[in-house]
Amino acid sequence: MSKQDKIYIFDTTLRDGEQAPGFSMSIEAKLNLARQLAKLKVDAIEAGFPVSSPVQFEAVKRIAKTVRGPRILGLARAVKKDIDVCYESVKHAPKHGIHTFIATSDIHMRYKLQKTPKEVLNLASESVKYACSLVDYVEFSAEDATRSQFEFLCEIVDLAIKSGARSINIPDTVGYAIPSDFGQLIRRLIENIPDLGKKVVLSVHCHNDLGLGVSNSLSAIQNGANQIECTINGIGERAGNAALEEIVMALKVRKDIMNKMVSVESKQIYPTSRLLTILTGVAVQPNKAIVGENAFAHESGIHQDGMLKARETYEIMTPQSVGRTISHIVLGRHSGRHGFIKCVQELGYKLNEKEMEDIYKKFLEVADKKKQIYDDDLVAIIESELKKSIKWYRLEYFHVLTGINVVPSAVIKLKKGKEIYSEAAYGDGPIDAIYNAIDKIVRLQPKLEDYIIKSLSGGKEAMGEVRVIISYKNNRYFGIGSSTDIIEASAISYINAINRCLMLQK
Repeated sequence: MSKQDKIYIFDTTLRDGEQAPGFSMSIEAKLNLARQLAKLKVDAIEAGFPVSSPVQFEAVKRIAKTVRGPRILGLARAVKKDIDVCYESVKHAPKHGIHTFIATSDIHMRYKLQKTPKEVLNLASESVKYACSLVDYVEFSAEDATRSQFEFLCEIVDLAIKSGARSINIPDTVGYAIPSDFGQLIRRLIENIPDLGKKVVLSVHCHNDLGLGVSNSLSAIQNGANQIECTINGIGERAGNAALEEIVMALKVRKDIMNKMVSVESKQIYPTSRLLTILTGVAVQPNKAIVGENAFAHESGIHQDGMLKARETYEIMTPQSVGRTISHIVLGRHSGRHGFIKCVQELGYKLNEKEMEDIYKKFLEVADKKKQIYDDDLVAIIESELKKSIKWYRLEYFHVLTGINVVPSAVIKLKKGKEIYSEAAYGDGPIDAIYNAIDKIVRLQPKLEDYIIKSLSGGKEAMGEVRVIISYKNNRYFGIGSSTDIIEASAISYINAINRCLMLQK
């Protein structure tokens, strides 16, 4: 594709995203996320607002010194001191830049800046020229562009380009726009300033106050914008920013009509999302597009039936394409026979038609009372109905030792039929130690592909849920466990996955 067909991804998770309450990160955390963003292959990283605090300055400086690949930028108001500090923080990066901005809407100029339009024009021109004397890449943003007078917006954008700006950003700062109007604004700007999107990058930065950040960004692309400013998981001020993962996958999945390409390595999307939640402690909602827990989960019977026949019936992309492992069927009151039978078979049971029908009826009774049916629940239902015991590893006892300056160790006992098996092992942590002990008992060494932990309720006595995925001989096996003791939940989930693996090996 030609250069004009590429959409540049400008990630502002570490600047706008981190400004949101609850998302502030330490210097080390920001550095870790910046390294992951480089693996994601975003085109630019806005690493922070250097003048705002010594911590921000140091974080941007360390990112500029160590992270390679994307262009590293800092944010600066149209103030000489801001620009100087920004330059000192980003100058160490091989590809660096300064992003300077000033408000252009009447309401911002009158009440926030308390300046006339002429004063704002002068400040914009002076700041861009000064920044260009320090670096070879300057982006200019017209803050609150979507509520600005169109003629004034054109005047200040044209002036910024003549002053040396290589990128112009049109932000929907307060999430006010709707897709049709925003697309028209971008198209009108290009008609009035032909260099936009050609000699000069035309960028957009859309907030999500009306839930339209991604839609507005895509509309801007369709009308000539060639850079999108966005964040991982859509974090940011107030309701957040346009979500990077949604924009990238929309362009990839609907390339038939968008006809654009991005350099982003989509298989790094989910790992990046997970890292952000680990660093901030803020998880995404389960139904979040692309990265939410339920994005590739199916409970409806009709959906499960379609998925089992052909994945494409209910999935427009594969979980692997965004760095996830597998789609999974969730058993609940909406599940149909096909999904239920599939889960029973994956647990290793071979039942005749009557047995399956009787157990399915019992399952529906339990599902009406219980929101979600886990492996342990399904096994209990099956064994109760069959009135027989299956040789199945169960957690009988465990003890772990861990702490500072202590090598973590675990002792575990598993019951299989009437036999009790006991082993001990060391590990990098208590979970690793207990998994190593289980491996000794079952005489397997599967690879732990994924480990997900979450709280099922609030308070100090909250139930914790652990989901694991292990791989063995090129196959993956899913396990889940819950307990008020997270180590116990971890052991149960791993044992469930091991049991499934062992049964399906037979």
